Amino acid sequence: MSDSPYDAILVLSFGGPEKTEDVRPFLENVTRGRGIPPERLDEVGEHYYNFGGKSPLNDLNREIIANLEAILASEGIDLPVYFGNRNWHPMVEDTVEQMSRDGIRNALVFATSAWAGYSGCRQYHEDIARAREHLREKDLPQIRLERLRGFHDHPLFINEFATAVKDSFEKLPDDRRDNARLVFTAHSIPVSADRSAGPADGDGNLYSRQVAESAALIAQKVGVSEYDVVWQSRSGPPHIPWLEPDIVDHAEDLEGQSYRAAVVCPVGFISDHIEVVWDLDTELMDEMSDKDFAIQRSATPGPSQAFASMITELIRERRDGADLRRLGSEPLQGSAVNGSLCAEQCCVPAKRPQPA
Repeated sequence: MSDSPYDAILVLSFGGPEKTEDVRPFLENVTRGRGIPPERLDEVGEHYYNFGGKSPLNDLNREIIANLEAILASEGIDLPVYFGNRNWHPMVEDTVEQMSRDGIRNALVFATSAWAGYSGCRQYHEDIARAREHLREKDLPQIRLERLRGFHDHPLFINEFATAVKDSFEKLPDDRRDNARLVFTAHSIPVSADRSAGPADGDGNLYSRQVAESAALIAQKVGVSEYDVVWQSRSGPPHIPWLEPDIVDHAEDLEGQSYRAAVVCPVGFISDHIEVVWDLDTELMDEMSDKDFAIQRSATPGPSQAFASMITELIRERRDGADLRRLGSEPLQGSAVNGSLCAEQCCVPAKRPQPA
């Protein structure tokens, strides 16, 4: 029997609608306080309606949880796994309430984001704080909630993506493989938000630097020396600069440069949720369908046993003091090994531009 102080693990994610009538209230939760116009919500809603109003995300997270539970059991780690979301059911407040009623007092938190930055890091700490406030409002016993560290350069994360990229190159037509470009894509964010993602000493851009480092590590594993890092899924007003180039624009540029194919690796996403199945599998493919250009989109690592093994390793780091396994050199964010929050101001929300 372990003398670990931890008695549960909470898988904390973004959330997604599971039926048509969920879509609009879900999007309102996501954009609350951001001044997003209703017509933009209507536009994004169509992405979900295209799939019957259901995001794949909750089911994908349940798959991750089932794999994690199996590995924990096989390794004799007695930690029940709970599931909570920021924006849709099961809401993290409800989950933490149930945990408290179940007698959980010291839990680890695995957030389904590998990255630094406000939305990839700090917002998950805000979710944890909100859940603890919910317990206070309910007059329930508090739970110590410690977030596990970021994992953008964990060997199992990198290796799983590298295997998927190799498989994608193999699936390209034989006459296209030698003239194919490797392209990594991640969720775009405002340039101002990326600049703020760094330690308080001013060394920012940690989000885009971590994405670039993951891409470099995967490419090295695959044996590819030339590749591109691009962005997708921007949702802000056009006058606010976001990270570029966009994946669709870039694919069109590659076709114009006489490339005949691309392997697209969604390095910024752990699972095939809506930004993958819509922005890449639907929108990108539709835009390139009338061109003589082959695209293979690589698989994401979330459903794999390796990904669940990675989470188990992160648990052992915190619970047992196991060595950190890392391939890169960029600073880790999301949690220090001692359980503290990010470095001061490492990923504070960027100030929104004020109207003139």
